[in-house]
Amino acid sequence: MDLHFGDSKPTDDERAAVDALFGPPQSSWEGADRSDADLRWARGGREARDRRDLLLPGLHAINDRIGWISEGALGYLCRRLTVPPAEAYGVATFYAMFSVEPRPATVLHVCTDLACAAAGASGLCAGIESRLGVGSGMSVERSPCLGLCERAPAALAVKAGDPVRTAVSAPASVEAAVLAASAPDSAPEERPAAGAVPQAGDPSLILLNRVGVVDPSSLDDYRAHGGYTALRRAFALGPSEVIREVTDSGLLGRGGAAFPTGRKWQATASQPDHPHYLVCNADESEPGTFKDRVLMEGDPYALVEAMTVAAYAVGAHKGYLYLRGEYPRALHRMQYAVDCARARGLLGDDILGQGYAFDIEIRRGAGAYICGEETALFNSIEGYRGEPRSKPPFPVEKGLFGKPTVENNVETLVNVLPILTMGAPAYAAIGTPRSTGPKLFCVSGTVEHPGVYELPFGATLGELLALAGVRENLRAVLLGGAAGGFVRPDELDVPLTFEGTREAGTTLGSGVVMAFDDTVPMPRLLLRIAEFFRDESCGQCVPCRVGTVRQEEALHRIVERTGADAADDIALLREVGRAMRDASICGLGQTAWNAVESAIDRLGAYE
Repeated sequence: MDLHFGDSKPTDDERAAVDALFGPPQSSWEGADRSDADLRWARGGREARDRRDLLLPGLHAINDRIGWISEGALGYLCRRLTVPPAEAYGVATFYAMFSVEPRPATVLHVCTDLACAAAGASGLCAGIESRLGVGSGMSVERSPCLGLCERAPAALAVKAGDPVRTAVSAPASVEAAVLAASAPDSAPEERPAAGAVPQAGDPSLILLNRVGVVDPSSLDDYRAHGGYTALRRAFALGPSEVIREVTDSGLLGRGGAAFPTGRKWQATASQPDHPHYLVCNADESEPGTFKDRVLMEGDPYALVEAMTVAAYAVGAHKGYLYLRGEYPRALHRMQYAVDCARARGLLGDDILGQGYAFDIEIRRGAGAYICGEETALFNSIEGYRGEPRSKPPFPVEKGLFGKPTVENNVETLVNVLPILTMGAPAYAAIGTPRSTGPKLFCVSGTVEHPGVYELPFGATLGELLALAGVRENLRAVLLGGAAGGFVRPDELDVPLTFEGTREAGTTLGSGVVMAFDDTVPMPRLLLRIAEFFRDESCGQCVPCRVGTVRQEEALHRIVERTGADAADDIALLREVGRAMRDASICGLGQTAWNAVESAIDRLGAYE
């Protein structure tokens, strides 16, 4: 393992970016100029090693200030943290939003994933590149899903500097995207989160009832609309009774795995090893998913309160919010909410005078779908490559930093608030006996009113699409995102529950509902799904690393009608798909074949 890159030195700006995060180095051990006194002993090494988890924030600091990460900058960061440069290089190259090669300070990320592809993303990219030409001082990068599916096609401009500036263009045109990249500060203001909620203002809403009604920046407005009622009740009940309420409510995880939340909390709370940690997974990278973004942008204090309740229940005093790097506005909203809550005594050493201490630290992802897997997320926070861990041990026993950890996504945590305010029996009466409560659905594609919809479990797919205004000539509906499955237009009576979709041979997943009419070329869509999984595979295990490549190659041959006959390639796809499903370490490889399989079997995609 190489311990040094050579003689590359950081520039003043690169050194300033790192020092702004860590403070000035205290000794040559950490990268300060050497002195005779320093040469006698090494000081600060143990403290630096204990900060390995700051590697990802350090990479962000350099990338935000400079636009890319040079050898000199990476070497200086490694000195500050005593991380071997080879390991830091492996981390820096793991994430799509970082670059270790020189590039312009301004990067325009144009989404080419499913919803945006159906809305003309390829033409948008070609138009932008033609408009900018060579030597524009900007880099145009084709990006996986940006979580703006309700406004497809979408683009995100990032202009490095101090501070870094961002601008979103969605729905994007060539002119609007170029303006966002060239002058982020003068780009049109992004529309409110309520614009993504067609039902905004409906008094029957439970999870979305404050989106579009309260000022998301105002803690007082949040409290005036019922905020912190749930936390006060939690303190009145005590930790064990809070867990009992969540268990009795029947709340299942909303991230796709549908694991009972109360059981997870109880298992963590009962662990004798301390400290316990709480991690909120806000790295929703599944193509077609944007519900967590809408919640964080439109009702950020609800997530702060929900994390505090969950931490209190499981005995955690530190929480991490791992937030997608592609969500700059959600990051700003959540950081402001956390800071305000801390200033008002709702986070910190003595919350509401109850003697309970809890605080939240926000960690930003950098473009890696695999970090949505809980153990990969833990590795990312700890400063390692975001590769999944083998289980057991499970996170409730050894999770973040090897300690008992509860991990839930945004929607799951926000469901805890109505459970405590209305009571477990009333909450459990919503939905079905096996899938209780309300559910958020991300509807996009060829519909009149795309956005986040809230319905009780048990509503049918047809009822949801009727609300969204499905267009004529519907060809297929993708449930669960790229890791989900397709259903036909004659299967819209599928009940939207975990058990109902399972019985119908598909999956509810994280709540993605993407409609496609007959103008969308299905073979090209399936190829884009295969490209997505090939790009996002972490490469740790052979079935996924090789299988996703073989899947893409076979679909390329089918689309181009070259090489082997389609029947032979379909047989190969089935064999590769079974191997990935049976032998992959994590859910990425296990589900990478699902959508293609359902398109072949249910839609006759290649007939």
